[in-house]
Amino acid sequence: MEKLVIVEDNHEIRSQLRWALLKEYEVFVAGDRVEALSLIKKHAPKVITLDLGLPPDETGCEEGFRCLDDIFQIDSAAKVIMITGNNERENALRAVQSGAYDYYSKPFDMAELKVILKRAFHLATIEKENSRLQISIEQQGHSPGGIIGTSSRMLEVFSSIRKVASSDVAVLITGENGTGKELVAKAIHELSPRRSKEFIAINCGAIPENLLESELFGYEKGAYSGANSRVLGKVEYANKGTLFLDEIGELPLNLQVKLLRFLQEKTIQRVGGREDISVNARIIAATNRDIIKETEAGAFREDLYYRISVIHIKLPTLRERGEDIMLLANFFLSRCGKEFGKKVRRFSPDSVKLLESYEWPGNVRELENKVQRAVIMSDSSIIEPEALDFSLKTVKGGIHPFTNLTLKDAREMVEREMVIAAIEDQRSNMTKTADVLGISRPTLYDLLKKHNISKPLE
Repeated sequence: MEKLVIVEDNHEIRSQLRWALLKEYEVFVAGDRVEALSLIKKHAPKVITLDLGLPPDETGCEEGFRCLDDIFQIDSAAKVIMITGNNERENALRAVQSGAYDYYSKPFDMAELKVILKRAFHLATIEKENSRLQISIEQQGHSPGGIIGTSSRMLEVFSSIRKVASSDVAVLITGENGTGKELVAKAIHELSPRRSKEFIAINCGAIPENLLESELFGYEKGAYSGANSRVLGKVEYANKGTLFLDEIGELPLNLQVKLLRFLQEKTIQRVGGREDISVNARIIAATNRDIIKETEAGAFREDLYYRISVIHIKLPTLRERGEDIMLLANFFLSRCGKEFGKKVRRFSPDSVKLLESYEWPGNVRELENKVQRAVIMSDSSIIEPEALDFSLKTVKGGIHPFTNLTLKDAREMVEREMVIAAIEDQRSNMTKTADVLGISRPTLYDLLKKHNISKPLE
């Protein structure tokens, strides 16, 4: 429960305000400046109501202004609501100019005062979270959610996170695979008023279409064969929290319609059910697709696009983040060293050149994977290029860093990379992958086994 300090010299008014507000706040009352400052130091309330006429100057206002100055010496972010008489508007405006959040004139309309207090607490909470994120970025180079970066592109992302976190609007996050879309979604949730509730994530592209509806909306007992009990879906589990729809561009059109209905009406129906169920969940969606092109092609509903993209955050690729590459690499090096009990200290100069010149098609996820492997495989406290296991993928300038390969090794590397690239391009459709490579499916599976490539889910 939020803490509220009421500073009022009139005993009856103090008691009236305390009893009227006890259900909403933890209320502390003070009758003079000294008592008020003691309570504020002890309890650090976000919001304070302050009567201008305090003893020993009950008929004046200077003791009230002195108290206001002292409050800001203790907590410059406190929201102070000045309580004045009807004929003290000039003093009230002077107080606002001195930093007070608002003023309220006696006599009290409790409903009106409660609205002002609620708004003040809301703003105080937003400012506190924004300040916490800013301090985190400036001091540590990362924001909540594990996002690391000091580049201008990432500072823009952090700024967007701060701005959207306090609202309930839908957010669409776009960017290549491995750029940290889910981390951004979690950071928004952690800074939002919903942070004490659930953050529920679902990958719309990883679940077969015939199961996705049940995963999203749940199902009733007897909805289909094997449905022996009622099961809640991800949307219901996210009630009062945040629902993160990853790879929303993969959502089938029939489910896009049902999702749109939920966004419009805030109600769902479980599979096999007829009851409308109210759900209050914030929606954050993400995709690596060009969603506007998908919309123009008819693969994604235009009305749903506008619903999920009230705010659009576009994440930069790692190759666009410049100085962040080594910041991230050193962070992963330190973390992996501790995790695996390896005494690794730094990257060699050649490794640094390689890390900075590589194009990073897999973005931050690929960088983390490379560093993790290097820590595990290295026998030295210094990470050399060989431990990073770079193959023939693109390096800026077109020059591969390893020149001591045999022709056989080079062929093997090219073959492996072509298979991996084709699988990624065809989104793990093995029939299409085989066609693109000009081989049969059995030959493709032989290559997967030969090069120790995990068979993707189709």
